[in-house]
Amino acid sequence: MDTMDTPVTSVVSKLQMLNTSDHASVVSMNLFVALLCACIVIGHLLEENRWMNESITALLIGVCTGVVILLVSGGKSSHLLVFSEDLFFIYLLPPIIFNAGFQVKKKQFFRNFITIMLFGAIGTLISCCIISAGAIKFFQKLDIGPLDIGDYIAIGAIFAATDSVCTLQILNQDETPLLYSLVFGEGVVNDATSVVLFNAIQSFDLTNINPRIAWQFICNFLYLFLTSTMLGVITGLLSAYIIKKLYFGRHSTDREFALMMLMAYLSYMLAELFYLSGILTVFFCGIVMSHYTWHNVTESSRVTTKHAFATLSFVAEIFIFLYVGMDALDIEKWRFVSDSPGTSVSVSSILIALVMVGRAAFVFPLSFLSNLSKKSPTEKIGFKQQIIIWWAGLMRGAVSIALAYNKFTSLGHTHLRGNAIMITSTITVVLFSTVVFGLMTKPLIRFLLPHSKQQQTGRTVSSDPNTPKSVTVALLGDNQDSLDDLGGNEVPRPNSIRALLSTPTHTVHYYWRKFDNAFMRPMFGGRGFVPFVPGSPTERSSHNQWQ
Repeated sequence: MDTMDTPVTSVVSKLQMLNTSDHASVVSMNLFVALLCACIVIGHLLEENRWMNESITALLIGVCTGVVILLVSGGKSSHLLVFSEDLFFIYLLPPIIFNAGFQVKKKQFFRNFITIMLFGAIGTLISCCIISAGAIKFFQKLDIGPLDIGDYIAIGAIFAATDSVCTLQILNQDETPLLYSLVFGEGVVNDATSVVLFNAIQSFDLTNINPRIAWQFICNFLYLFLTSTMLGVITGLLSAYIIKKLYFGRHSTDREFALMMLMAYLSYMLAELFYLSGILTVFFCGIVMSHYTWHNVTESSRVTTKHAFATLSFVAEIFIFLYVGMDALDIEKWRFVSDSPGTSVSVSSILIALVMVGRAAFVFPLSFLSNLSKKSPTEKIGFKQQIIIWWAGLMRGAVSIALAYNKFTSLGHTHLRGNAIMITSTITVVLFSTVVFGLMTKPLIRFLLPHSKQQQTGRTVSSDPNTPKSVTVALLGDNQDSLDDLGGNEVPRPNSIRALLSTPTHTVHYYWRKFDNAFMRPMFGGRGFVPFVPGSPTERSSHNQWQ
């Protein structure tokens, strides 16, 4: 009889354990959602505070929650959820980067495209080299365990990644449009460059570097960069073509929104499937969708998509910082470095110093080079603006933590002392840079550019309902985001080789607009295309337009 009871007892106990585990997960998710709500409420109350922003608020709430959980659990755990780079890269980052591309002021972004690419690509490589060289020089003098050349270059890639999420919270697109465009655009390209660089490092044996390996590395890097961008553009154009041809809105606006959202996410997952940069892909997919797809859907879908994408991005941002804040006190990581806290502090201090030096090494020289190519004084980057660009890009965030976990942990656990030191040092750098540099950015902007808000407010125009991001503040002298907003005025055609070379941005814009109007918009839709949907608010206007 006892032998018959044993299997039954075992099954019952396993079911009880399963139920307990499921209930614990439900409790954890309830607490986490409640904390998200608290972050939103407290962030709203601190909206006018000159020091705080929602990123810092969520990070501090996460740390405080971690302390409480640590005390309640008797020092066994500090988090409700375990930080996972898969969760971050697959579910949280895509809506943030897509919405950034979807809402970005395209004319301002592409007008500064060369400078953004200089900062985001060339600057990231410079910063990576300086951080890697500094790590080799200083870390070998410290007892942190064995690290090879690939580890040091990976450290450079990890800490060269700025926090574009925190930048979105701190800089204001309306008050400082040039700074926002440069720092945010650089942040997106920088994150993509860092991830591409990190992945390229992982796929090469860098113990014996020679010219052939270096050339393969550069070619692989450029291949990933270009193919990732093209994949995003192609996916965005495909979504525009499908929605334009099939008129989903005549049956259901929900299908229009669902298709846009799923196509955007598909672009990111395709990039991951083919080992490309999902960040670059989904960013340019967002830009293309805002230029073509968004104008092909019905009016109700336009309102829905604008607010839905912004909401998903906002919640993901808060989730990330709350997540990182709680995980910062994970006792398992700190147990490995408890016997030598001085080493951990030294490593963190060195990394912060290298991050500051590495960023200064490219912001000021590349700004000087960028200014040489600009004729108008208003387009040049002033020294005070360069200081803000340098400072605002010092923050490190979840991208750095996710890459560090990918490199220095095994299945989410840290078993080697050297790896534990790198993980805890990364967390320390992220907390310090986000809180200290983040707290000081707004006051620094007000101190260095005290009249930026008043100047921008003086140039406001009525909001344009035909752009995904309806704002009342102009970004450019012509107060518009695209050529079509100019009331039909054409960009002047360059009448000489000298004029063509002296204004390359305007020249490219002129020929791109001709190509866009002649081929792209008739094929993929865009501004000016209003789908006829019986019973929709746009039915009357569409009738008048196409009669």
